Amino acid sequence: MAARLSTREDYAALLNKYDTWLFDCDGVLWQGDKLIDGAVQVLQLLRHHNKSVLFVTNNATKSRVNYKKKFDALGVEAHVDEIFGSAYASAVYISSVLKMPKDKKVYVIGMSGLEEELREEGISYIGGTDPADNTLAPFSLANWTPDPAVGAVLCGLDTCVNYTKLSKAFNYVRRNDGCAFLVTNEDSTYPTAEGLLPGAGAISAPLRYALGRDPVAIGKPKGTMLDCIRAKHDFDPKRTIMVGDRLNTDIEFGKAGGLATLLVLTGITKESELTGPDASPTVPDYVTNSIGDLRALQS
Repeated sequence: MAARLSTREDYAALLNKYDTWLFDCDGVLWQGDKLIDGAVQVLQLLRHHNKSVLFVTNNATKSRVNYKKKFDALGVEAHVDEIFGSAYASAVYISSVLKMPKDKKVYVIGMSGLEEELREEGISYIGGTDPADNTLAPFSLANWTPDPAVGAVLCGLDTCVNYTKLSKAFNYVRRNDGCAFLVTNEDSTYPTAEGLLPGAGAISAPLRYALGRDPVAIGKPKGTMLDCIRAKHDFDPKRTIMVGDRLNTDIEFGKAGGLATLLVLTGITKESELTGPDASPTVPDYVTNSIGDLRALQS
C-alpha cells in the first residue's frame, strides 16, 4: 500500500532519503499554462538542499529548447540539460540504438518540436509540418510517389493529423524493407488547462490497427527514456524518486527503473484508482495531494 504523506515529518523524511528528483510536468508542475500552486517554491527548496532536479515529459510537441521557454514563461527555473522529452529520446534512439544510416530518412507524424530534435541529431526527415502533408484533400496512391529512403516512421502527438499522413506512414511501414515503426509515447490522453484531449497514443492507434502490429515506444514508461537520462546524469537509483500524476506512465516508469515513486493527485490519476474495487494494480510508494504540499518543509 502507498504511504500517504501529510505531515512535515513525512516530507522531511522524503527530502533526506532522495538526492535526485525526476518530475513529470503536465499535471505535476502545471496544468496547461497554469502553475500548480506551490510548485515553484518546492523546486527552489529542493535546489536549496542541493538536490538534483530533472524534468521528464512525454510531451513531444516541443523541443527541449522550446520547452525551456515554457519554464521561463511560468517562472520555473530549468536548464536545457535538465529537460528530457520523448522527442529528444526518440531522436537519440534513432541515431544511437537503431543507428540509422545517414542516407535514410524518418517519416514524421508530429509537430515542430519533434522535427527540431531530429535535426539536432543530424537525422533527415519528411512529413511532419510540411504543408504538402497538412491537407484535407483526398489521398490517392495513384498520385503519390513514395520515398525509398524512408527507414523509419515516427509518430508523436500531432494536432493536425489527417488521412494523408496516416496513409503515407502506413505504406512506408508496409512497403519499405526494414522500415521501423516508432512512437514517441503511448499516452492515451493529453492534459490541458481546460480538460483532457486525445494523446499521442490515440494518434498512432489507427496505424497500429491498420498494420496489425505494435510500434516500438520510446517515452515513459519505457526504459529508453531512463537510458537517455542515465547517459547524461549520474544518479543512484536507490536515492532517486520519480514524481508524477499518471500511474500507467510516470509511476510504471519509476518502478521499472528501480526508482522510488511519488504520485500527486493534481493530474490524471484520481483517488478512486488507488483504493476500492477498481483500484489500479500499479501502486506508488508515496502519495500526496499536490507537489505544493512539500511547502510544509518551509514552516
